[in-house]
Amino acid sequence: MMVRNVAPEAAHRFVEFVNSSPTPFHAVQTAVARLEKAGFQKIRETDDWERTLRHGGKYYFTRNQAALLAFTIPQKWKPGKGLSIVATHIDSPNLRVRPVSKKSNAGYLQVGVETYGGGIWHSWLDRDLSLAGRVVVSGKNGLESKLVHIKKPILHIPTLAIHLDITVNSAFTFNKETEFVPIAGLIENDLNRKSVEANTTNAAATSIQANHHSAILSLLASELNVRLDQIHDFELHLYDTQPSQVGGLNDEFIFSPRMDNQFSSFAAVEALASTATSNQFYTSEGNVNCIALFNHEEVGSVSTSGAESSLISTLLNRLSPTPATLAQSIARSFLISSDVTHAIHPNYISKHEENHAPRMNEGIVIKTNAAQSYASDALGTFIVRKLVERKGGRVQEYEVRNDMGCGSTVGPGLSKSGIRTVDVGCPILSMHSIRETAGSHDVQNAIDLFTSLFEGFSSLDCESLLVD
Repeated sequence: MMVRNVAPEAAHRFVEFVNSSPTPFHAVQTAVARLEKAGFQKIRETDDWERTLRHGGKYYFTRNQAALLAFTIPQKWKPGKGLSIVATHIDSPNLRVRPVSKKSNAGYLQVGVETYGGGIWHSWLDRDLSLAGRVVVSGKNGLESKLVHIKKPILHIPTLAIHLDITVNSAFTFNKETEFVPIAGLIENDLNRKSVEANTTNAAATSIQANHHSAILSLLASELNVRLDQIHDFELHLYDTQPSQVGGLNDEFIFSPRMDNQFSSFAAVEALASTATSNQFYTSEGNVNCIALFNHEEVGSVSTSGAESSLISTLLNRLSPTPATLAQSIARSFLISSDVTHAIHPNYISKHEENHAPRMNEGIVIKTNAAQSYASDALGTFIVRKLVERKGGRVQEYEVRNDMGCGSTVGPGLSKSGIRTVDVGCPILSMHSIRETAGSHDVQNAIDLFTSLFEGFSSLDCESLLVD
């Protein structure tokens, strides 16, 4: 195989995206900045879209700051035409601060956390952790939600020394409730804050000062430049402060948190933004091009910002408002559900079916499962193959062994709408660990596929005889 010595520029831009996006809230914010740079206009679900939307327009809207839907309307588009959609998710397994987080034990200040998703939790031990998320604060104009990203490491979940557990290398287990509580400081250093906490006994219902260590709240107030009593609630996630970076002997890898699934999300944003600024976009009479970045996939997608919500159906209904045009639009649409997949592991070859062992930097992976954990079928995969072929790329296949369970994606749920759906992804190692490994060339492979979808699906679909 040819040795490539330089990681593509897209890999470095992806690294910047991840480092700016420690939470889904930040990922949406980072994606919005990229779209606005490409000329996209913000709209709201409460707007009158009939008056707002224009042919040749580029638009996006967000929901709950945690999901994003962006789309472009061709000059000659009309109701009943289709949508070309890339759907991803932007949440990842992590730890989240509890509503009442204040804990202490043996002279340590601790922070109560809850596990989110199916993480490889031992990978969070002995890491330099910090906090990021959104904070509800009061100001001159009422309540507002502000994003916070504390870059200093302030939390740690220490392991027990081997001298105190000589079985640790042969039978390591731990209790996620009692032995997985981060430390944030020493009690003696917090004694001067007791006067602040003492004033919370008769606090109003909108005050959360009694629920969390005053040192944590003071740090948030300082980061946001507000008073401590202006903080009324928050959703804070723990994250690893070690940055995402390109690595390997020939820069063939990316070592990073949250690649499941900011990897696909970044590629979708890049493909839509670049396609929307091309000359072809302004003369197109094909589909509406659309990306949907969902939240809560790691816990089932059932939320107002998850894939089981009304985000895509809202767009379909408002673009094609009559029953007839809606049905036509669904029949003419195509959706690529993109999530990362399992790369062959050199130390665990037996975990893959021998003919379905994807390799990094060797092309897009089509994911198939007879039990419909993935939504791919032969007709849809043919279209994906043609789209990849148009960019000179390669295709790999992944199907799970018969003696192992299969994960899932946003694809099967979204396919219930009637839209043709295919599941694809790029292969990574250590999925759901705090640090994952991907191929640096696969970022561009994903961008190329999505770009090919946006540039040419509708013409390819018209040429195809694979219809009912």
